[in-house]
Amino acid sequence: MYTSPYTSLDIPKCNILSYLFPQSTIPSEQPIWINADDTSDAISPAQMLLLIKRFALGLQWLGIAEQETIMVFSSNHIYTPLVYLAAAGSKRCFTGASPASTAREVAQQMSSVQPAIVLVHDSLLETGMVAAKQANIPLDRLFVFSDKGHVKTSTSGLRDWRTILAPEDKAASWQWDNLDGELSSTTVAVINFSSGTTGVPKGVCITHQNLIANTAQTISSQYRGAPTSPERWLAFLPLYHAYSQLFTINIACKLQVPVYIMPKFTFDGVLGHIQRFKITALQLVPPILVMMAKRPETAKYDLSSVEHVLSGAAPLSTDLQNEIMARFNLVVSQGFGMSETTCTAFTSPRMSKDLTGSIGYLLPNTEARLVDECGAEIQSEDQPGELYLRGPQIMLGYWKNESATQETTEPGGWLKTGDVAVTKGGKWWIVDRKKELIKVNGLQVAPAELEAVLLEHQEVADAAVVGIVVHGEELPRAYVVLQSNSKGKPTSQDLQDFVAQKVAKHKRLAGGIRFIEEVPKLASGKILRKVVREWAKADVREVESTTKSRL
Repeated sequence: MYTSPYTSLDIPKCNILSYLFPQSTIPSEQPIWINADDTSDAISPAQMLLLIKRFALGLQWLGIAEQETIMVFSSNHIYTPLVYLAAAGSKRCFTGASPASTAREVAQQMSSVQPAIVLVHDSLLETGMVAAKQANIPLDRLFVFSDKGHVKTSTSGLRDWRTILAPEDKAASWQWDNLDGELSSTTVAVINFSSGTTGVPKGVCITHQNLIANTAQTISSQYRGAPTSPERWLAFLPLYHAYSQLFTINIACKLQVPVYIMPKFTFDGVLGHIQRFKITALQLVPPILVMMAKRPETAKYDLSSVEHVLSGAAPLSTDLQNEIMARFNLVVSQGFGMSETTCTAFTSPRMSKDLTGSIGYLLPNTEARLVDECGAEIQSEDQPGELYLRGPQIMLGYWKNESATQETTEPGGWLKTGDVAVTKGGKWWIVDRKKELIKVNGLQVAPAELEAVLLEHQEVADAAVVGIVVHGEELPRAYVVLQSNSKGKPTSQDLQDFVAQKVAKHKRLAGGIRFIEEVPKLASGKILRKVVREWAKADVREVESTTKSRL
């Protein structure tokens, strides 16, 4: 068993609001959450705290019980942190859905969590309403989640979310339950959706203790306490995702770092905002670093204010990491985590330069094991094995899915990550992926989900989906068996279009389709993905010759 090289932390056991807004301090009036497109639209911690109280009391007046879910289906804006903190702090649960999702995908998430209310951005109302109908969610549970500073009248007939807010004079005295002791470890605050190590997306139950622990762990390991100079961050990662939630909401609030929130990612927009606001640090995913290295727009902007970049959610090549550091005179460090670890499990001190491609060190209060294919624990360094993790940031379990929880965890609090790692001298590297997940631009794609969609086509008899790395990007690729008695056999493009109508853009079969005679399987019926992945490796040159880089 391996332990963290960092000093153990005394992690508070309380409500996330007690941690971020301690009663012993007066909240700052300086803006923290700022609309990058309109800086006059901003929220300070003091304003945020009052809004949290107003929203929480409004939920109470609506009769929404504790541990019911509040769902947000929206692009990024400065009020998402409010809903996140108010839902969690009032002992309800926040859950977010990707704005890129189809109605079918949103309906699946709605059906899983059965939200008490759903806040839907103006631009997504049609999709949200169709999803609600498919999931049998009454439309009177939907609210328009406008990002303007006033109640907006909607032609949809839905109420604006601000109608939930209780009056300031009534809400000022509202106080949250401190969740002393073990209550903070058993009260779910957030349900983020993940495919885990296999299968279709599942709700990951994150407690107040998980949130506080991961915030404290990440701050301690990256800063050894607190920033030594003023920082400014740019948030373009989606707030429905654990990565952005940790930094844009919790760490930004705890460290009082102003964060400029982009409603929508565009590469020119990112570069322009870095130059305009003199951004000092970025949290991003590898494809954005690829853009920085390859796209000509980069040279048009002054990025010299950036000192540190944290890359996570997907593997980053060592060569690219070192190229970016040398070219832009900044530090790029990698981290590693999962929704099941709240967010992070490994990272490095913020300005420590690493040229080896390491994911850094185990966070404080975190333990790890490496297990071989026979289930035996690996004792010596530099030998790969499946990574198991244990710590206060490990999820409570999957939402109403005990069988999936048992498959992913072991007695004693161990989480099986499905990733293969090695360690040497305290540092860690991810060297392979045992789990089936595909990572597209840092977002999870579950092969089983795409296989199920393909099997809905009447001419498809069987299918296997794996990732294929094309022009440096991992993309979903399908191997399909058609019905033997098929009369009008579909083309690969026909099936790609069929899938594209039903899934978010990042889940589309951009790696192509190959028709085969039989999907290789064990006697139990389980797909032999190792065999299929070898097919994909052999197909790379052929696919690259017909597929342009998407950068």
